[in-house]
Amino acid sequence: MSVLLSPQDARALIWNALTGSSTAPENAGYFTDAILDTELSGLEGHGFYWLQYYCAHLRSGKVDGKAVPQIEALSDTSFRVDARHGFAHPAIEAGFKHLIPAAKAHGVAAMGVYNSYNAATLGFHTGYLARAGLLAIGATNAVPNLAPVGGKTPIIGTNPISYAVPAPNGGIAFLVDQSATQVAWTAVKRAAEEGEPIPLGWALDANGDPTTDAGAGLDGSMAPAGGVKGFSIGLLVEVLCAALAGGKLGPDQGSFTDDDGTPIDNGQFFVAFDPGKLSGGSFDQTIAALVASITEQDGARLPNARREANKRQLAEQGIPIEVELLETLKGFA
Repeated sequence: MSVLLSPQDARALIWNALTGSSTAPENAGYFTDAILDTELSGLEGHGFYWLQYYCAHLRSGKVDGKAVPQIEALSDTSFRVDARHGFAHPAIEAGFKHLIPAAKAHGVAAMGVYNSYNAATLGFHTGYLARAGLLAIGATNAVPNLAPVGGKTPIIGTNPISYAVPAPNGGIAFLVDQSATQVAWTAVKRAAEEGEPIPLGWALDANGDPTTDAGAGLDGSMAPAGGVKGFSIGLLVEVLCAALAGGKLGPDQGSFTDDDGTPIDNGQFFVAFDPGKLSGGSFDQTIAALVASITEQDGARLPNARREANKRQLAEQGIPIEVELLETLKGFA
C-alpha cells in the first residue's frame, strides 16, 4: 500500500533521515534536493528506495556523513575533489563552486571527484550546471555488474553518463541521463526482491545467456545497451572516473549492498563549457532550431520531457511512497 507525500513533507522526510543518521546539516541540503528531484521526476526506484541504503551506510560507517571535501586546484580550469569517503553530493556541490566560475571565465573547465560515493541521479548534477548557463557533461562509475561483450565476469558498473544543454534565462533545453546498460541495475534488483520475472534483454545469467530470472541476472551480468556500443561507453566512463578522476576501478570498490563499513570509493568526472564564448554567440539560436526540429514532429519528444512532465504532475498530486518504506525512513530520523 502506498500513500502520497507533498513535496514539503517529502523534503522533510529526506532531510530528517539523512541528518538523523549523522549527516552534517551542511552536507545534507544539496543531497536532499537531489533525492527530492529524483522522486518528482518519477524515478521512484532511485530516490526514497536508495535513501534507506544511504542511511544504513551512514550507521555502519561505510560513508562519512560529516566528511569535509577537500578541493585541489590543478590549474585555473581543472580541479580535483577528495570526497574523503563521504557522500558524492557535498563533494560535487563544493567542486561546482570552483568549476562554474572557471568555465565562465575561460570557456571550459573540468573536475574529478575521488574517494566518493554513489552520485545517484547523474542528471541532477548536469542539470544544475545547465541552469547556471553551462553546457555540461558528467559521468560516474559504479560497482561492477556489467561484463565485457563475450565475457561473463562483470568488470564495470552501469556507469551512467549525462549531458545537459542550457536554455536562456536559467532553463534547460534538454538533458540526457543514461547508463551503459539496457536498464538500471535497480530495476533488476527490485524485480528479484518481488519475485517477478524481467523482460528478456535486461540481463544475462552466470553463463552469459539471456535470462528472465531477475535473481540469475543479479548473479550474472547486466545486458549492455546496444551491445558493444553500450559497453564501450561504460568503458569510457571507467577511464574518466577511475583512471582520470582517481576513483577506484569497479572490482576494487566496496559493495553497495553490504553494510560492512568498507567505503565504496566511486569516482565522478564533470566538464563544463560556456556556450556563449565557444560558439561566438550563436548557441541559443542553434539550439532553438534543433529543439524545434524535434518538437514539431508529431509523437516526438525531447530527452527529459517525461521527467519534466512528471515533476509538474507529482508536485501537484503528491509523491507516492510505500507505507513500509515510509516507516523505515521515519525510523532513521
